[in-house]
Amino acid sequence: MSKFNKIGTDGVRQGDSLDIFDQGSAQLQEKNAPLADRMRPRSLDQFEGQKHLLDKGRALRAIIESKNIPSLIFWGPPGTGKTSLAQIIASSTESHFISFSAVLSGVKEIREVIRTARDQLSYHRRRTILFVDEIHRFNKAQQDSFLPHVEKGTIILIGATTENPSFEVTSPLLSRCQVFVLKMLAEDEMREIILRALKDSERGFGSLKVVLEEDALSFLARFSFGDARAALNALETAVLSLSMEKDGARKVTIESVKEAMQKRSILYDKSGEEHYNLISAFIKSMRGSDPDAALYYLARMIDGGEDPLFIARRMVIFASEDIGNADPQALSVAVSAMQAFDFVGMPEGWIPLAQAATYLASASKSNASYQGYLSAKEDVEKKGPLPVPFHLRNPVTPLMKKEGYGQGYQYPHSFPGHHVKEDYLPDKLKGSRYYKPDGEGYEKKILEYLNMLRKEKR
Repeated sequence: MSKFNKIGTDGVRQGDSLDIFDQGSAQLQEKNAPLADRMRPRSLDQFEGQKHLLDKGRALRAIIESKNIPSLIFWGPPGTGKTSLAQIIASSTESHFISFSAVLSGVKEIREVIRTARDQLSYHRRRTILFVDEIHRFNKAQQDSFLPHVEKGTIILIGATTENPSFEVTSPLLSRCQVFVLKMLAEDEMREIILRALKDSERGFGSLKVVLEEDALSFLARFSFGDARAALNALETAVLSLSMEKDGARKVTIESVKEAMQKRSILYDKSGEEHYNLISAFIKSMRGSDPDAALYYLARMIDGGEDPLFIARRMVIFASEDIGNADPQALSVAVSAMQAFDFVGMPEGWIPLAQAATYLASASKSNASYQGYLSAKEDVEKKGPLPVPFHLRNPVTPLMKKEGYGQGYQYPHSFPGHHVKEDYLPDKLKGSRYYKPDGEGYEKKILEYLNMLRKEKR
């Protein structure tokens, strides 16, 4: 057995020709493989979904049909066909295929793969497609180790990732690959995949008498959330857990499908792109005064395992940034919700968070204080540390008093209306306006009051 073949137990699979014993072992392994693995499409005609990439005239199909395959990155949700596409490409181009798991392997195994790829090129005149599943799990050094071999053409790299490659794949490697985005499978596509597995006598359940009720099929197609692997795994569990009836049939009901699926976590990664997508959608829904959308994204994050205190902190920031003085109560609501969650915890802690989210979404909006600060900061950066006017300085020592600190300061509470005509900005900034309330909510009263004071000053 070659050194490379030994790597197989560590997650590397290679496509060399097999002797009679290996063929028997491979057939047995395929027979005992999970349904989702057995039902992988073997050609583009069998492939379901991704029509935006694989319909006639589309970019990826044109590349595959040309048999001139560049290095590729497939980015998409689980169960959308990334591995199957790589296998179809290898088969259609008669390439040597190596499947490589980023979870199980490292640089040592990469070197072994490269040696095998060189042998394939030298002795068999056959190019090697190296498929790296979950390529985002490789660190920078591991990813960079592919670069010279991709550039020389020793391997055609096909990487699969559920994470945004812009963040997870190094720039040098990304620049040498074409990125194709796979979409979540639609419900009708899921139904087709499930029905095909029921009809296929060679690889699926066609040799069994399986009756899948319509409501069970609909539930399975809908609540697998576009993940074909999850749907087929649930179908297999449901079928194999049923005993045959008198007529030899296995009747799959919606109850048996629900039991097989249990509760499946909605796609969410607290450290990945979906984390940023959902918190962004949550904030923008509140900013757009849509409490329904805000509740939906709040539920998505909590159901996906997001830290609720992270959500609460974002609402505190939002209350000041996007509502501000249009509704001064908003900040109190947000802070109270954060404190309430910290006090109550889960599972009931979502209740004060939901209250705060709906209040913030429904409140009057103003970012005047936020924008005012940015304008003031811009003057600080442009004009530097301008001296504080002497009348505003506190004369805490005799020397400071002698120098004129505090001279001429007028105490507002000593005047009618607790206001005095005075300038407080440095001389070079007199007349500057940073805070510009737009008259929304409570800021309408603030604007009226400030306009009155400014009129008196004029």
